[in-house]
Amino acid sequence: MDLFSKNEAAESGQRPLAARMRPVTLDDIVGQANILGEGKLLRRAIEADRLGSIILFGPPGCGKTSLAHVIAGTTKRRFEEASGVLANVETLRSIIETARYRKLHEKVETILFVDEIHRFNKAQQDVLLPHVENGTVTLIGATTHNPLFFVNGPLNSRSQIFELAPLDENAVMAVLARAMVDPRGLGELKVQADDDAMMHLARVCEGDARR
Repeated sequence: MDLFSKNEAAESGQRPLAARMRPVTLDDIVGQANILGEGKLLRRAIEADRLGSIILFGPPGCGKTSLAHVIAGTTKRRFEEASGVLANVETLRSIIETARYRKLHEKVETILFVDEIHRFNKAQQDVLLPHVENGTVTLIGATTHNPLFFVNGPLNSRSQIFELAPLDENAVMAVLARAMVDPRGLGELKVQADDDAMMHLARVCEGDARR
């Protein structure tokens, strides 16, 4: 292990538990069987790498960003990320121009994940629209706000909207149990917890797995 590997390992250990335990595969995602169960449209599109533009809508901690990262790990397309809070029009244009070049010269398509897409103003959303429409990028938007009200109509009409549900207590219990035994989480600490304590944590987090 070289110096850089050691630094990366140290940084990995310092990341929040929720970040270390982010799902890697579709089967790791809990509580969204209505859209990700066997045979469901979204699951089939992801597994076949034929995903079109989508908007993921749901409360905090239900798995929107995790699902985007699972898609990143399964697709042969290039995966780019932008934040609805931080990305400006110039940032978006730079990503789109790179995606256009990549598609034309390298025959590689690009998925653009925009977290908190409801934070984009009209100008930012308008920049995305023609490039989503012509396939320069495939959009994955994530939002806690109803996209029918917070994302412009033309962008909605070019995307499929999938609503993620808050995690129920059993789903959160499954996440907690996994974190206790997984080496990425608390596995090396040999943590033990009473069922009542686990259920209390699952109840008070109110469907937000990160809590």
